[in-house]
Amino acid sequence: MAKASHPIISIAVDGPVGAGKSTLCDALAARLGILHLDTGAMYRAVGLYALDNGISSDDGPALDALMGSGAAKIGVSFEGGKQKTWLNGLDVTSRLREEAVGAAASAVSRFPSVRRELVRAQQEIAKSQSLIIDGRDIGTVVLPDAKVKIFLTATPEARARRRHAQLLAAGKDADYGTILEDLVKRDRQDQSRECDPLRPAGDAVILDTSGLDFDESLQKMLEIVESKHGI
Repeated sequence: MAKASHPIISIAVDGPVGAGKSTLCDALAARLGILHLDTGAMYRAVGLYALDNGISSDDGPALDALMGSGAAKIGVSFEGGKQKTWLNGLDVTSRLREEAVGAAASAVSRFPSVRRELVRAQQEIAKSQSLIIDGRDIGTVVLPDAKVKIFLTATPEARARRRHAQLLAAGKDADYGTILEDLVKRDRQDQSRECDPLRPAGDAVILDTSGLDFDESLQKMLEIVESKHGI
């Protein structure tokens, strides 16, 4: 008799920029023994292509043409449980956390052609394996039927403090006021876009980590998953 296959576990994590989604989802995936798909990295790859090729991240027709042409081929792979993001066959993972790339990603993600193509790719990846997927519209658009949906958030001030500390720890110049201003601007842009705006799914658990450290936040996420899946 063939062994019963394990059910696919899909965990959708949404939230604003700087909420710690990537690092927390990496840790949660490792604890659960499943993969973490960072959808933000896929949007960042499109933003990177636009920056490198002189395409304005506000130019809707140019971005429509880009996505329709297939000139920016975005792919992901997993090595040792870690995601690598590829752009036209090149590993661009190390470039995707640049501030300019993040801003470009937030801008290009407003356009339906960009979202439609990347959502299709994300749904295909999720069909065949257990995943934690994080982004801005996972629970509402990409995985609307996910059993576990978490909306991870924190105040803009808390998110700016964390980002400021990260940049300083990396030896980079950073101004807290500028970071906070950028976060507020990107929140407004993500929440007000016409196509798939940032918002919690109706059945998502809201987790505000403003007063929690990393380990406490991870524990809260584990408790949410355990309550839904019994794992």
